[in-house]
Amino acid sequence: MSEAFQAPVGTHDVLGAEAAQWEGVIATFAQLAYRYGFSMIVTPVFEEVGVFNRGIGEKSEVATKEMYVFEDRGGRTYALRPEGTAPVVRAFVQHNPTLPFKAWYFTPAFRYERPQKGRYREHHQLGVEVLGSEDPAIDVEVISLLNDYFKAVGLKQFRILINSMGHEECRSKYVETLRAYLADRVDQLCEEHQKVWDQNTLRLLDCKKVECVAITDAGPQLPDHLCTECEAHFTAVKSGLEALGVSCERTPRLVRGFDYYTRTTFEFVSDALDGAQNAIGGGGRYDKLAEQLGGNPTPGIGFGSGVERLLLALEAEGQTEPLINRTPAVFVVDTTETDAASLICHELRSAGIATVRAYDNRSMKAQMKVADKSGARFALLVGPQELAAGQITIRDLRSEEKIEQISIPREKVLAEVLSRLGK
Repeated sequence: MSEAFQAPVGTHDVLGAEAAQWEGVIATFAQLAYRYGFSMIVTPVFEEVGVFNRGIGEKSEVATKEMYVFEDRGGRTYALRPEGTAPVVRAFVQHNPTLPFKAWYFTPAFRYERPQKGRYREHHQLGVEVLGSEDPAIDVEVISLLNDYFKAVGLKQFRILINSMGHEECRSKYVETLRAYLADRVDQLCEEHQKVWDQNTLRLLDCKKVECVAITDAGPQLPDHLCTECEAHFTAVKSGLEALGVSCERTPRLVRGFDYYTRTTFEFVSDALDGAQNAIGGGGRYDKLAEQLGGNPTPGIGFGSGVERLLLALEAEGQTEPLINRTPAVFVVDTTETDAASLICHELRSAGIATVRAYDNRSMKAQMKVADKSGARFALLVGPQELAAGQITIRDLRSEEKIEQISIPREKVLAEVLSRLGK
C-alpha cells in the first residue's frame, strides 16, 4: 500500500459537522451583504506580485516574510493572495464598474507563518469593499454591517475598536514627530524594533511587547496630529455609529498592518478569546489604493473577517450549533433491488424535500441503522410486498413514543410527507 498523503502543514480539511458550521456563517454573511446592497465578486487566487507590493507595502512584514511568491513557466512573478482587498481594487480599476462599487467576497488567503489554532497558512476570509465615496456614512455602513453580522451568527462577547490614521499629509507629519521622539529612545524598544524602527515607524504602534507599548504610549499620539478635515470626518463616523446604537472604543494605537490604510481604521475583538489572538475582523479606509494600482483617484473602505477565527470565538462562547439545518427530512429504505428508491427520491427532491437513501442492496436492518444515524425525520420503506401492493410504509424516526408507522398508496407519498412536514 502506498503512503497516504496528508494536508500540507498549515492547512486543514473542512468536512462533516464543521462544514455545516462553515456553510451557515457563509450563507448568513451572503444574505446580510445582499440586504446592504453588495454583490459578490470572485477574483483570481494569485495576482501579479506588484498588486500586493504596491498596496500592503513592499517592505511590510507580509510582503517580505509571509507572502507566497513564485515564478510561472513563462517567467512571470506572481503571488498567492495574502489578503482580500488589493485584488478587488485591481478588478475595480480593470473593469471600471458603476460607482459606488459595493462587493462582497469569500476567499482563501495565504501567508507563510507559524501555524497555530485559528491561524493557518491557508485561511479563509469573508469581506466587503466599497469604492467611489469618501462619505463618512459609508464608513458607518461598513462597520454596522460587520457588527450586524457578528450578532446574526450568535456572537455576544465582542468590542469594536476604532481610530483615524488621518490622510497622507497629516499622518506624515505625525510620523516625523514620532520618529524624532523615538530617536533618543531606540535602546528602550523591543529587540526586533531596535533594528527596524526607522523603516516603518508607524508599525511600532502594532507591537504588543511591553517595551514598545510603554515608549509609544508615553510619546506623541496620532489623534492629536489629525488635521481639521480628518478630525471632522472621524467625528462624523463616530456620531453616525452612535446614532445606530453601535458602541466603539477609540484606540489611538490602532493603525492596522498595511500601508494602504487612511483615515478610519477599525477592529472587532472577541473577549472570549486569548488577547494575543482575539481579533475577529477589521478594516478601514484606503483612499489611495486605486491610484496606486493604476486607476483614477477613488476613495474606498472595506473589512475582512477570518472564518477560522470566527468559529473559534463562537466555540469559546458555547455557540456550536450550525446556523443552517442540513439534516435530511426523509430517508428512503428500499430492498426491492429496483429503481423504486431512485424514483421516490427524485419525486421528493423535485418538491424541495431533502431526501437521502442507502445503496449497495443492503439489508433492511442495515439500512434502518443508516437512516437513524442520518438524522432524518421520516423513513419511507419499500420492500417486495409494498412494491407488489403499490404501497409505501412511512415511519416517524423521531417519535418519542412507540414506533409510529402507516402504509399509504404510492401515489400519495408526496402529499403525506408534505403534510407531515407542515408544507
